[in-house]
Amino acid sequence: MTETALAELQAAPVAGQDQQNLVEVRNLVKYFPVRSGVLQHVAAWVQAVDDVSFFVRKGETLGLVGESGCGKTTVGRTILRLIEPTSGSAKFEGQEIFTLRGRELKAMRRNMQIIFQDPYSSLDPRMPIGESVGEGLRIHRIGTAQERHQIVMDVLRKVGLEEYHARRYPHEFSGGQRQRIGIARALALRPKFIVADEPVSALDVSIQSQVLNILKDLQAEFDLTYLFIAHNMSVVEHVSDRVSVMYLGKMVEVADRIELFANPLHPYTQALMSAIPIPDPRVRKQRILLPGDVPSPVNPPGGCRFHPRCPVAVAHCAVQEPPFREVSPDHWVGCWRVG
Repeated sequence: MTETALAELQAAPVAGQDQQNLVEVRNLVKYFPVRSGVLQHVAAWVQAVDDVSFFVRKGETLGLVGESGCGKTTVGRTILRLIEPTSGSAKFEGQEIFTLRGRELKAMRRNMQIIFQDPYSSLDPRMPIGESVGEGLRIHRIGTAQERHQIVMDVLRKVGLEEYHARRYPHEFSGGQRQRIGIARALALRPKFIVADEPVSALDVSIQSQVLNILKDLQAEFDLTYLFIAHNMSVVEHVSDRVSVMYLGKMVEVADRIELFANPLHPYTQALMSAIPIPDPRVRKQRILLPGDVPSPVNPPGGCRFHPRCPVAVAHCAVQEPPFREVSPDHWVGCWRVG
C-alpha cells in the first residue's frame, strides 16, 4: 500500500479528536408506523427504541444485550443512519450524525461500519468476495485499482483468509468464513467505530471463539471501538469492557463488565444472569423465571415497562417510569427498588 492511499484511509473530516467519548447517544427515539386499510393510514406506532442514552469510550467495547425484539439492532442501525431516527441525538467525535447530509454523511461513514448478523444475505451472490470487500474503497475513491486490490488482500489475510478466496463467491464459503468476510468488509476502510450486530449468534461454538478472538486482535491492532450487540451473556462477558442492558426499547442498566456481573441491580439483569450456564454439574444455580411474555412494543405498559413481569414490583412501578440514574460510579440503573 502506498503512503498516499494510507493517508487517505486515515484522514477523516470529524471534530473532537481530544474527546474521551467516541460516540454519544442522547434521548434516541425510533418509532415504526403500523399501517392498515386501503389507504395505508398509520394505525399505531411500534416503539422500538424509546428515549435511550449512552456513550462509547474510544477504544472500548460496549456490549448491548437484551431479549430478541428489545431494540438492540435498531439502536445500532439508527446510529449509523441505516434507518432514520424519530428524534434524539447521536454524536461521533463531537459531531452530530443525524444532521449530516450528502458528502458530509458519506465522509462520516468511512469511520463507522457494521458487521451484520447474517453476512450471507448482505453479500451479493453474483459478486466475488474480493469485489464485495473492496466495494467501499471504490465508493470512497480510495487509491488506485492496484492499491485497492492490495488493501483487500491485506484485510483478507488479517481475518484468516487467503488471497485466492477473493475470486470465490459467497455460496462457496462456510458460515464462519462468511462472517470473516463480513469483518474484512467492515475493516477495509479502516474505521474507528464498528457496530457488531450479533456477529456470532448463528455460528457453532468452536467457530464463535475464533471469530471473537479475531475481533479482539483487530481491536488491539487498529485501535477499534465496538458496539457489540448480542443476547448471549457469556459472549458479552468475554468481549465487553462495559455492558448495557435493554428491555422493550428502554435502557435499564449500564455498568462496567466486572461490576455488572458481580453486582447486577436491576431485576431484569438479575434474571438474565441467572440463565448463564455454569460448566460444573456440582453447582446448582437458582434460576429466576419471569412470568408471562414480553409486552408488545405497539402498546407497552405504563410506568416501568418491566413491572408486569418483575418479581419485586410495587404499585408505584405501574404508575411512573423510574429515572435512569447513576447509583454508584459508572453504574446506571432505571429501577424504583434500587436506592
